[in-house]
Amino acid sequence: MIEIIELTKKYGNFTALNSLSLQIEKGTVFGFVGQNGAGKSTTFSILATLLAPTSGTAYINGFNVQKEPKKVRRQLGYMPDFFGVYDQLKTVEYLHFYGASYGIPAYEREKLIPQLLDLVNLSHKQDSYVDLLSRGMKQRLCLARSLIHDPEVLILDEPASGLDPRARVEMREILKELKNMGKTILISSHILPELAEMCDTLGIIDQGRLIAEGSVSEIQARLKGEKLIIVKAHGDFSKAIAFFEDDLNVSKLTKGEEENALQFIFRGSDLEQSELLKKAILNNIAISSFSEIESNLEDVFMEITKGVELS
Repeated sequence: MIEIIELTKKYGNFTALNSLSLQIEKGTVFGFVGQNGAGKSTTFSILATLLAPTSGTAYINGFNVQKEPKKVRRQLGYMPDFFGVYDQLKTVEYLHFYGASYGIPAYEREKLIPQLLDLVNLSHKQDSYVDLLSRGMKQRLCLARSLIHDPEVLILDEPASGLDPRARVEMREILKELKNMGKTILISSHILPELAEMCDTLGIIDQGRLIAEGSVSEIQARLKGEKLIIVKAHGDFSKAIAFFEDDLNVSKLTKGEEENALQFIFRGSDLEQSELLKKAILNNIAISSFSEIESNLEDVFMEITKGVELS
């Protein structure tokens, strides 16, 4: 659905995007993670046919973004990080304007626009002027605008930026609904835990290059390779401590915050982790809980980008 091949963008001596290659399958929600200036918006602008790359190619649903821009624009809805709205239009008039711009007949717009307003929870604001809407409502209106021509692909650049917690929850629920509708979504955000919850796959970009791709757990396993294990043991607690300390894959063993709990870093495989639990039970250690605590996405992001050297 989205294919990026060796995409590069240079501004003089500065390289904003460096040989980026990526493939996103139909119906996937892909999260783009990176600091400001990492290359996210540059990538999105090229995919949206608004910026020409220095080299490389990209395709949306099989159409070349440089050679077939009109066909590409029919395939995608683009929501930039900074969007313009016409303050003197009412919400429904705003969507009619964009629907007409896409050549959608008036009789079709009359049926389509109420459905879009319902999708983005703005039906009660259809007759309100755009300049009276809150920031969260304007964000949702911009999302409705990008959906007016029923695109198969959505490119959303920081759609939850600057929103309050309630508005972020509303935006997240709308995106889940779009995923259920089969849309292919490429989304960037600094609200990293929400990306982890919403996305099938994540890509971490730094200094214009993709440095990791996969689910949060896959990225963590490949680039960090350690897990935090919390164990609750009863009976002879010192025996439990001595047992786990003796395992070669265990390090940094300490008492946990809860009573009868201990925690440690485990560097073995999933099979070795299950064998450790089995061995503990065979050694008559009374374990009531044995759980893995995943690092949150901010920890993963900081760990992966820390000290990365790009040639």
